[in-house]
Amino acid sequence: MYKRKKAGVILLVLAVLTAVVLGAGAYMKTTYTVNTVYVEGNVHYTEDEIKEIVMSGALGSNSLYLSLKYKNRGIENVPFVDVMDVKILAPDTIKIIVYEKVLTGYVKYMDTYLYFDKDGYIVESSGVRTVGVPQITGLKFDHAVVGQQLPVEDRDIFNNILNVTKLLRKYELSSEKIYFSSSGDITVYFGQVKVALGNDAATLEDKLQRLPEILPTLEGKCGTLQMSGYDESSGRYTFKPE
Repeated sequence: MYKRKKAGVILLVLAVLTAVVLGAGAYMKTTYTVNTVYVEGNVHYTEDEIKEIVMSGALGSNSLYLSLKYKNRGIENVPFVDVMDVKILAPDTIKIIVYEKVLTGYVKYMDTYLYFDKDGYIVESSGVRTVGVPQITGLKFDHAVVGQQLPVEDRDIFNNILNVTKLLRKYELSSEKIYFSSSGDITVYFGQVKVALGNDAATLEDKLQRLPEILPTLEGKCGTLQMSGYDESSGRYTFKPE
């Protein structure tokens, strides 16, 4: 009799636990099903592409699951993306924050665009050019491997590249190509206008901060703005049309 009563209690407890688990599961499913998604920080991928990456799998529409899965999580096999974070704004609303890898520039190698970071390490190899990332020319190397540093002879060149690109961003200048000569001379391209900056690091920022005023006056022209030297007699830099 005692054994039957004990078995009945155990069955009752199991039934209650099962009901609680099923009820909690149903609650989680209905309450935390994602209906609205916001995406921010994405540049290389569209919102739909980011949603597809994040919200895949059986629980891809559950906001609570996604917030735990992508809490400052590094992303593998997704070029240009370093970390994604999912925040719950409401049980049915999430915000996906994309932290993309910082790209300093790219080089062309065997019909491929090799994007590299501030230290010269190749982040990604792609057949598609990314708008907003300047092409770096003048670097000499005979091979390249994704994940490794570009094998150039002068590794200090990456500090120079970083310095120029940071200053361009600081003064809101968008250049599609930057050339570094073997002697250290820097030429920055803005459409049909080439800006020869010379190799004097001490005056580099002074020159670049003047460009937002000068470039609009050269719109539609083709030639070279000589900023390696300063014409004291005229008080300005010279432009040589081509």
